Amino acid sequence: MSFLRFARLGGAALAAAAAILPAMPGVAAPVRTERVTAELLAERSAVLPGQPVTVGLRLVMDKGWHTYWRNPGDSGLPTRIAWTLPEGWAAGPIQWPYPEAQRVGPLMNYGYSNDVVLLSTITPSANAAPGPVTLTAKADWLVCEDICIPEKATLTLALPVASSASEAKPANASLFDKARANLPVDAKGWRAESSIAGNLLTLRLVPPPEATAPAAVTFFPFRENFVDHPAEQRLARDGNGIRLAVKLVEPVAPGLNEAAGLLVAGSAWPGLGEARAINIAAPVMASLPPAAESAGSALGGSLILALVFALAGGMLLNLMPCVFPVLGIKVMGFVQHAHGDNRALRLQGVVFTLGVLVSFVALAALLLALRAGGAQLGWGFQLQSPAFVTALAALFLLMGLNLFGVFEWGGFAQSLTSNVSARGRYGDAFLAGVLATAVATPCTAPFMGAAVGFTLAQPPAVSLAVFATLALGMALPVLLLSFFPAALRRLPKPGPWMETFKQLMAFPLLATVVWLAWVLGAQAGNDAVLALLAGLLLLSMAAWVYGRWAHGAGIVRIVAAGLLAAIGIAIAWPGGNQPASAVATSPGAPAARQGEVNWQPWTPERFAELRAVGTPVFIDFTAAWCVTCQVNKRVALNREVVAKAMADRGVVALQADWTNYDPRITAALAELGRNALPVYALYAPGEPKPRLLPEVLTASLVADEILKLPSPKAAASTPPSR
Repeated sequence: MSFLRFARLGGAALAAAAAILPAMPGVAAPVRTERVTAELLAERSAVLPGQPVTVGLRLVMDKGWHTYWRNPGDSGLPTRIAWTLPEGWAAGPIQWPYPEAQRVGPLMNYGYSNDVVLLSTITPSANAAPGPVTLTAKADWLVCEDICIPEKATLTLALPVASSASEAKPANASLFDKARANLPVDAKGWRAESSIAGNLLTLRLVPPPEATAPAAVTFFPFRENFVDHPAEQRLARDGNGIRLAVKLVEPVAPGLNEAAGLLVAGSAWPGLGEARAINIAAPVMASLPPAAESAGSALGGSLILALVFALAGGMLLNLMPCVFPVLGIKVMGFVQHAHGDNRALRLQGVVFTLGVLVSFVALAALLLALRAGGAQLGWGFQLQSPAFVTALAALFLLMGLNLFGVFEWGGFAQSLTSNVSARGRYGDAFLAGVLATAVATPCTAPFMGAAVGFTLAQPPAVSLAVFATLALGMALPVLLLSFFPAALRRLPKPGPWMETFKQLMAFPLLATVVWLAWVLGAQAGNDAVLALLAGLLLLSMAAWVYGRWAHGAGIVRIVAAGLLAAIGIAIAWPGGNQPASAVATSPGAPAARQGEVNWQPWTPERFAELRAVGTPVFIDFTAAWCVTCQVNKRVALNREVVAKAMADRGVVALQADWTNYDPRITAALAELGRNALPVYALYAPGEPKPRLLPEVLTASLVADEILKLPSPKAAASTPPSR
């Protein structure tokens, strides 16, 4: 057969198909506009008199283009349908699927991309006679990318009236099932209420017994010009429920008595099937009751217990690898004065403690202030910033070079702290406390996670008290050592060995720089690491120039060192890298080696999917900057005994990487009553709450906990409880 003849036959077949298609029941010929393909679909091949049938307007948008929800947000227009029906027939309103948030520059819109099916219920006349009928829909919509194009189409659908139910067969089942899955449902058993204070709307959602609200929830209002769409919505736990703070458009409309809209979650709503969106109509009350304790809290709402946990966690923090470099330097300073003035030694301990306390409280106050402003942040948030990591690496490099004797910090430090002590001794102690705090935040000690998580639902004063107690616990060993220096006096008196010890202490600082470079690589890529190393090289040259000609060259030495340092910092500074406020996409868990756990990237959708089918799940909430997390990976998690236990019990391991800012992970941690890393959660089939493992792990501990789960065969053979 020749190619031309084949082409003619193919063209004839396509023409015949196009001629037949409009006559097929339940299907109408699609209409193509400039950017959209539109068609009408029916859920059944025929209708029965007086019996409603669902019809869908399907819009398939070109890639990158979108249409709009019933409330389009800051700009746009919703899709409209005008029906022309036989006499006595009626059409219901559009049943809107839940939308997606579409940020366009400073604006936030609500709509649909790729394709959407807008359902409507058509009710035939009770007296409709059997035979063919035609439904006509005049649809118009706005489709946008960088520009917006108003489009419209007139669509017809042949839908015969049948005389018996057997003739009205299902049609287009997959499309209608998918469309219905995206419709919001009524929140049966859930109670919604709200209050307005100034320009802030607070939505409170109370779940039915034994249910817990999802970790990530977004409010889409029905009313236009009601909320400030681009503003961040702040989620907080309220027992098993949630509170969502939403900024309103100013001036706030008077007389508001209800906040109506959708709450769209990152996972299915418990007790409501697979629905991710629920309808709410929250009456506006004068005030809401106080927030209840988070279901995930391990402290039972007790402030005294939280303070005890904070003190114990702070003391154990000294055993974590983060604090050792700075703590070792401080103890070395104590050794220098252990055989001297006891009063000076005690004052150094007090000043060091003040440095830790002031730094912890200042950092906690900043965290609370940012949270109050709408940011969803957790403890250690500053290390999610590439700029902070770069600055910390530069500081620790300079400290290491100082200990090696490349330059002397003393004269400069004394000039800065002369009002504290003529010799700068107490200023150095305070600075050591500040540095100890800065490097302690990547670590979480036993008891500390629960204590920090307790602050999530507490007033600022209570939260600051917990953080201050945590700081006191971390500083307490050094403070006690300064008041009882007998142990130090057993060491040799200061002498040449001190210089060797001082230089030895520089190596942990340089190791910290190596670790920080690795953290930066995980956040911003290899180019950022190269820039950091080049900048640190110039910074090292600046320190060398400053120290090499310390007794000469005068202003030339200072200018040369300053110029080299400025160029080095400019090169290393990650100005073009992703800021910490941006949501970063996790690169995913690395491929598993033989005998290691096969980690999968965590997403709310993946987690919900596994829970829905009864699969046991182990979640590792981790970050590159969390030292305890990295130690646990190597000594406990990525071990053959753990991998074997997970395989034996059918556990899926998910890794939630919080190296960069991700509000979904922040919300998931808040649901567990935590906002600091590491957190390890084991979800057993049929159990609504997870089992939280300790912050410091061993392989046997993890394996034993997993092996407490029933084996897949045993679980499958056990009849479900009724």
